[in-house]
Amino acid sequence: MPFTRIFYLGSVLLLAITARATIFGSVRGIIHDPQHRPIQGAMVMLKAKSSDWSKSGNTDANGNFEFNAVPVGDYSVIVASPGFVQGTQDVRVASGTEPVVHLQLRVAAANETVNVSAQPEVTPSDSVTPTTTVSRVEIQRTPGADRTNSLAMITDYVPGAYFTHDQLHIRGGHQTSWLIDGVPVPNTNIASNLGAQFDPKDIDYLEVQRGSYSAAFGDRTYGVFNIAPRTGFERNNQAELILSAGNFYQTNDQFNFGSHTERFAYYASLNANRSDLGIQTPVPQVVHDAENGYGGFGSLIFNVDPSNQLRLVTSLRRDYYQIPYDPFPDDIENNPVDGQYPSIGLRDADHEADAIVNFSWVHTFNSKLLLTVSPFFHFNRADYSSSPDDYPIATTQNRSSTYAGGQVSFAANVAKNNLQIGLYTFYQQDDELFGAVFNNGGGFPFTDVEHPSGNLEAFFIDDKFKPFSWLTLSAGMRPTRFSGGVSESAISPRFGVSAVVPRLHWVFRAFYGHYYQAPPLITASGPLLEFAQTSNLGFIPLHGERDEEHQFGVTIPYRGWTLDADNFRTNVVNFFDHNNIGESNLFFPITIAEAVIRGWELTLRSPRIAHRGQIHLAYSNQIAEGGGAITGGLTNFALPAGLSPLDHDQRNTLNVGGDVNLPWRSYASTNVYYGSGFSNAFPGQPYPGNYLPQHTTFDVSLGKDFGERYSISLNGLNVANRRVELDNSVTFGGFHWNNAREIYAEFRYRFHY
Repeated sequence: MPFTRIFYLGSVLLLAITARATIFGSVRGIIHDPQHRPIQGAMVMLKAKSSDWSKSGNTDANGNFEFNAVPVGDYSVIVASPGFVQGTQDVRVASGTEPVVHLQLRVAAANETVNVSAQPEVTPSDSVTPTTTVSRVEIQRTPGADRTNSLAMITDYVPGAYFTHDQLHIRGGHQTSWLIDGVPVPNTNIASNLGAQFDPKDIDYLEVQRGSYSAAFGDRTYGVFNIAPRTGFERNNQAELILSAGNFYQTNDQFNFGSHTERFAYYASLNANRSDLGIQTPVPQVVHDAENGYGGFGSLIFNVDPSNQLRLVTSLRRDYYQIPYDPFPDDIENNPVDGQYPSIGLRDADHEADAIVNFSWVHTFNSKLLLTVSPFFHFNRADYSSSPDDYPIATTQNRSSTYAGGQVSFAANVAKNNLQIGLYTFYQQDDELFGAVFNNGGGFPFTDVEHPSGNLEAFFIDDKFKPFSWLTLSAGMRPTRFSGGVSESAISPRFGVSAVVPRLHWVFRAFYGHYYQAPPLITASGPLLEFAQTSNLGFIPLHGERDEEHQFGVTIPYRGWTLDADNFRTNVVNFFDHNNIGESNLFFPITIAEAVIRGWELTLRSPRIAHRGQIHLAYSNQIAEGGGAITGGLTNFALPAGLSPLDHDQRNTLNVGGDVNLPWRSYASTNVYYGSGFSNAFPGQPYPGNYLPQHTTFDVSLGKDFGERYSISLNGLNVANRRVELDNSVTFGGFHWNNAREIYAEFRYRFHY
């Protein structure tokens, strides 16, 4: 390893050891009596709803209390004081927010012991970011959401999120960020992995942000998935065995265990899965589409003392996917003269691996100051291989990426300001192999090996200023420098405002900001470049994507219901997409000169109605268009003049679902998905018009608990078995139909050790 690389890595790790992670928020409030006089010395406890995690303290002379370093999730604030009836207030904490609780205690009558449950849940009002939070219980009950490679926890709850050509899209783009304990998992690659980043069964809360990010949340414009993992605080020497079986010989199994003391908590899991229905198929029939995988997850938390906490998260995964093909020679896709995407001669497969190690030191100086230091390591691999007999071309594309770096964040809550300052940096080393064998006699076999490397440094500063209790002004800046195939820098300013309407508690918000997304390191030279040129293509270095976002929104709470609506527009320069070379399965990222994505979104969440049922709705009306020359990656072609729909453009997307508690400790859960249809790449062949057919699917789950130890559920996905071609863009396996009906049963057994 060259000295400069050693020096860089050493600097990164040293920096990570010397200088608040965005998984945390804070909770503060005021306790007063019926005459609105502050109550001093009241005991206040903040208790997590999903675990035994808690903090406690006392109110000051002004009746104020504050809890810092509170993880994302749902909590109860419990207040007790002599002479008053105990009060309780539910509160939801989102990362980087500070919900404020106003709780009035009622004077206790003689011998009165009844507790008072206060107002509906308090939600943050100081954020300009539209956010969806999904809990562990919701993941478990949502049909299909807890399967190892499922993304239903996102697509069923988040407006504008859908799964097409085997990739998650949100708000019209591919590039998203996964965070674990508030620390980003670096990954500059695009459309190269099929597997999910984490097993949903290992998640305690998933927080999804879509646009309008503070400077601390990076630059993946389209979506940020912030995971609060299971920690063991929800366990007391308890283990769980999860087994499932269904059609297509599918199974998704896991064994997990965890426990905690006052200072230490641990959680670990092992999982395995397989199915004959893996990724989306190019025809309704399921052919050559098996998948299997296994992995593990671990979390350790140690409270050294009241001011210092150590957190360690590890994750390992390996996955295998067969790439399906169209077995029918007479299909329009397989026409030997002008076929849209002939795949009858392909027998390909994809092998993937992923490993994450994330360590965090959280230091609380006092109730106003918080420091988080998080060094990390991430390894990701995707190897696409072909049968030697593939026709017309047997292709190989192997890539591995190694990242090492860290994030340092300092938060200060002083007077009316909530300030965050930090640094995020990593070094990346890629190893790439490209190869092709021309079984049609169209060229000479070749193998090309590349070893690109790069690094990124980003500084961020962000402040929330609250001049009045009903008004929050935010401003931030994120200078970024990237060095790889190209060297470039960007400064991303961000501004926001949120205002609360008194008495109604409606929250209006607005945002304007810029983002810079670093490019993949992928490159081409030698025989690979010659191969591209034979397909009338060339390759030029990729530059970063630059985005400008405008957003306006409102959150309306009413008796426990929450309605959220927003309107957004994203203007893009160098929009990231992907393309293949000729009839091969060598996929390369590209950048399109410009893109404009605009739309409006609506979400609706209900409280637990009559203590039994809860519903959710997510709707998006969106237009995703691009145009201009190809500015990076594969070149020598351009989109039509002006703006035209991107291949994943779907104008209307709707999800409606809910669950209800039934008698005998049972429940029912459902989700209905509607999509208006994606862009049609071949109008009239056979579908008329510029969009493919609209489609609807219905999912359902029925479950029952047998005591505290056993539970079973029966799940049906796409129950009506409505099949439709989702898209006819070229990615893994050619075109893509939605999945056939799946039915499976799941068994859970819990025991103490």
